[in-house]
Amino acid sequence: RNICKEAGVTTGALYFFFKDKEDLLAALVEEPLRQLYAIMEEHYATEMHNEDQVAQLDIADDGDLEASRQIIRQMYANREAFLLLLTKSQGSRFENCLDEIVDISEQQYRRLCDMVTNATGRPRVDDYMTHWMAHIMVDTFVHLFLHETEERVALKHVDALTMYLVRGWMGIMTES
Repeated sequence: RNICKEAGVTTGALYFFFKDKEDLLAALVEEPLRQLYAIMEEHYATEMHNEDQVAQLDIADDGDLEASRQIIRQMYANREAFLLLLTKSQGSRFENCLDEIVDISEQQYRRLCDMVTNATGRPRVDDYMTHWMAHIMVDTFVHLFLHETEERVALKHVDALTMYLVRGWMGIMTES
């Protein structure tokens, strides 16, 4: 009712276009979220094509930095949709989207760590650490997005945060 009141339409008119509130939410957030997943998938595929560099921990930071910038740009270009996802999606099929992003990242980190282990004979980074690092990465983007209202300021900080995370990963993989 509040949505209809703010939009200046009747509930009947709203339900003519949308099955229910979740359908309305999906219309607002599904495409921006899909685009975010696509950025992640493209970055992770590129990482896997650099298997020799990954295995030797000779990773150029440019790819990680650019992917982080693309994620920030995507979130700010669709600010209202991501604010809805992060603050108002409880009870919907989108309420676990952050957990899904963590899972996707964790799977990638596991593949990368296993590449390093197989190539170098270093001990395997345990699953707890890969999960923890995936969470830290996602939490970093969420915190930055929720606390920084201006995209240009977020972009200024995301490089330093990304470098911090990448170098932390390198430290974990070389020490394990």
